[in-house]
Amino acid sequence: MRSGSARLVYWLARRSLGSKLVQESPITSFEDSSRRFVSGICSSSSVFGERNSDSARRRNLDGAFHGNCCPSRFFHGTRSMHARDYYDVLGISKNASASEIKKAYYGLAKKLHPDTNKDDAEAEKKFQEVQRAYEVLKDEEKRSLYDQVGHDAFEQAASGGGPGGGPFGGGGGGGFGNPFEDFFTGGGGMNDFFKNIFRDRGFGGQDVKVSLEISFMEAVRGCTKEVNFQTDVPCGACDGTGVPPGSKPETCRSCRGSGMIFMQNGPFRLQTTCTQCGGSGKAVKHLCISCKGKRVVRGMKSIKLDIVPGVDDNETIKIYRNGAADPDGNQPGDLYVTIKVREDPVFRREKADIHVDAVLNVSQAVLGGTIQVPTLTGDVVLKVRPGTQPGQKVVLKGKGIKTRSSAFYGDQYVHFNVHIPVNLTQRQRMLIEEFAKEEQGEYDKGAAAAGGS
Repeated sequence: MRSGSARLVYWLARRSLGSKLVQESPITSFEDSSRRFVSGICSSSSVFGERNSDSARRRNLDGAFHGNCCPSRFFHGTRSMHARDYYDVLGISKNASASEIKKAYYGLAKKLHPDTNKDDAEAEKKFQEVQRAYEVLKDEEKRSLYDQVGHDAFEQAASGGGPGGGPFGGGGGGGFGNPFEDFFTGGGGMNDFFKNIFRDRGFGGQDVKVSLEISFMEAVRGCTKEVNFQTDVPCGACDGTGVPPGSKPETCRSCRGSGMIFMQNGPFRLQTTCTQCGGSGKAVKHLCISCKGKRVVRGMKSIKLDIVPGVDDNETIKIYRNGAADPDGNQPGDLYVTIKVREDPVFRREKADIHVDAVLNVSQAVLGGTIQVPTLTGDVVLKVRPGTQPGQKVVLKGKGIKTRSSAFYGDQYVHFNVHIPVNLTQRQRMLIEEFAKEEQGEYDKGAAAAGGS
């Protein structure tokens, strides 16, 4: 059982640290501390004797963790008779798919729900057992870990090894909590040992995302805008140091300047980064009142942004190193500005092309003529052909938009609509009636000619 827990510790360590554990210098210190960490399990002579042996020097991190720290001969246990494999609980095979797991769970949950089994005293316990099995097997990472270490080791690690017992028990005077709490509950409770060794070593301020609204013509022609946004900025009161001006750091009393503290929990001796000084070995008596030692405060930041011609709605512009300030004094984050283009009353855009509407009166549509049409560079005179129909369109080549991804301009499409007057003067009505009579006469003549033939 314990060997399974040890493998679980090691698996989680490798999963959290990744390639950094191989590349960064803390490998040696981790290997050494891991031997000290389990010195209560292995006898002192065994640990230090193996460290000096040729075989121990040839071992890699895997061997150091498994061989030096947790020899298999010291870990013997018997699986409890009442423990049930999660696959057995759900009645599925170990090769079951996600859909099969889900189907099995819903079938059992409906069957074993306490509300439908009020006479069965064991119903609630069975229902919780099914729920527990489903919560683990539906998650790919948890399921993979469960398959690797086995049921007993997984359950022991997830529950903290029992009250005061097991390798991750919460009892004792050392305060060594459950390092798997973050893994099983989604964050917030991982043991400080794992926090300090496997925490993200990235640096830099946070990225900031803002929106900027511009007009249609500003998007077409380009413009310069001032972008104002709220983010983390260096504290002006302490100049980003986190302490009042003139304050000098002193040796941390918790770790006595070493940056590390030691905790003992039964057979376990834990070395971890000092939480008081963050591993620096230095501490200050007073923090900056303005930022409370965080070195950054919320404040307004302003930048000038050059928007290139042809930018489209919902495009995002990235401005490097103009985001939030980094509390550690490293480079700031990046700024992402999403452009929002207001609709124009005249022009409609479709990528590089633009569209406009032109309204003709009846006489223009029938007889033809010329009209003025707006373009992005000014009005132009457009010839209208006689007999132009509503919905017809003409294309003005090269009168569209030049986008950032193209060296050519798009086209402009002019869509014709015909305006039908509602109120006519007496003369207009008379002329229309005359036109209608002639139109009808021509129709009658044509019909008669067709009948005579």
